[in-house]
Amino acid sequence: MTIYSLYIFDRHCACVYYHDWHRTKQPRPAIEGGILLAVSRAVAPRTVGATAASSSTFSSPRNTLSSTTGAVVTVGEDPSLVDGPTVDGQKSNTLTFDEEAKLVYGVVLSLRHMVKRLSRRDEQFTSYRTSTYKLHLYETLSGYKFVMLSDPSAEGLRFTLRQIYSGPFVDYVVRNPLVLMNSREQGIDNEHFRATVDRMIRGLSVFT
Repeated sequence: MTIYSLYIFDRHCACVYYHDWHRTKQPRPAIEGGILLAVSRAVAPRTVGATAASSSTFSSPRNTLSSTTGAVVTVGEDPSLVDGPTVDGQKSNTLTFDEEAKLVYGVVLSLRHMVKRLSRRDEQFTSYRTSTYKLHLYETLSGYKFVMLSDPSAEGLRFTLRQIYSGPFVDYVVRNPLVLMNSREQGIDNEHFRATVDRMIRGLSVFT
């Protein structure tokens, strides 16, 4: 079992934070203007002369695991039908990060709506599972959505997402006057938050 990635969406449906750990297929950098600033260095739009993004969004001496497993929300498109950059003479079928983030948010929004429409009780959508990954959701009263993708055999991680919110998110983001919240221009630009989240996830028994 393992954990693949973490997304945080604000109340305006924008991805304000991204972090990944075990992913085989990394997303392509977002297009210019496709994501907010400071969401993640690994998926930030490439500039002329810039080097390729690293396989992990956080670099530290502890970050020694290689990306040997992982999942994306959608794969399997015919490379000849995808309008993307070429790799070894063939077109890449990997989504850009802004497309991937919109897809993840769209899946969450659609399933939340479906649960509310089909259930006659006040039920919440918290997770769903496919053959390749499991999606976990925790939504705050202020409208922030914490979404985590993990191995399909992992137990529910909603409590872990709640701990991220009540711990480092509140300490380093909500209570930090230097972090611009709901600016619609910048993501969560705080290395203490990123390092703490990285340490929390790596300390979980499900993380291997």
